Amino acid sequence: MSITLDHTPFAPLDLARRPVVTRTTYASAAAAPSAPMRLTGRGRVAIVAVALAIITTLVIVFGSAVVATGSASDPGTVTTVTVQPGQTLWSIAAEARPNADIRATVDEIIKLNALEDGAPLPIGSTLAVPVQD
Repeated sequence: MSITLDHTPFAPLDLARRPVVTRTTYASAAAAPSAPMRLTGRGRVAIVAVALAIITTLVIVFGSAVVATGSASDPGTVTTVTVQPGQTLWSIAAEARPNADIRATVDEIIKLNALEDGAPLPIGSTLAVPVQD
């Protein structure tokens, strides 16, 4: 028995190694179910503080409807009238300004004397009354 070996040359094998590439797949954050957002005690305090600051700012900026000035308004020319029995604000206004609107004159008398609307006039009291312009 004899063994014969064939020594025919084989084509050289290219055994150049390529780097091994591995792929890692990460689950995206959107795909993972998220826990519901919870508000802590500190967060509640912060939200209330911001809301109060906003409301306070709005009240300070837009809340003051009355603006005080250093000068008093000029009431015009006034005279004093002593109330006699039977006189009303309407009759006093008609005597003081016969050609003006009596309603406007009555309103001015009420404002000048700080009278209550509809209250009876005390007899003998002195009223400031605007006179003819």
